[in-house]
Amino acid sequence: MPVFIALISGVLFGIGLAMGGMLDPAKVVGFLDVFGEWDPSLAFVMGGGVIVNLIGYFGFIRRMDQPVCDARFHLPQKQSFDMQLIAGSALFGIGWGITGLCPGPAVASLFTNLDTGAIFLASVGGGLLAGKVISSQLRPA
Repeated sequence: MPVFIALISGVLFGIGLAMGGMLDPAKVVGFLDVFGEWDPSLAFVMGGGVIVNLIGYFGFIRRMDQPVCDARFHLPQKQSFDMQLIAGSALFGIGWGITGLCPGPAVASLFTNLDTGAIFLASVGGGLLAGKVISSQLRPA
């Protein structure tokens, strides 16, 4: 049952991304180009996502002992900033600005634009692997 619910949730998420224009890299780059021909329409998509998240968090998660399909909630425990978080956020933003995709829309775009989605996800996988190797080399022994 949890796999079925995850599948339905993912399909709904992908449909929402497609309807909101998040699968179109040109539209995303237009939203990020605040000093050029800025397209503010994706702000409404993001605002809708924030509203749904707030309703889910304050309406359900804070009132439930455990989720429906798992033993516990998996919420971030860390509440401070460090260089790893800042560097990762900066790299994510740069990649999003260059490609016009982030991981959620890239997975969904595998169904609409296989070439772009596959290249992006392969690059993300390579970047994650490189990050693990570099991070393990930088840690003190």
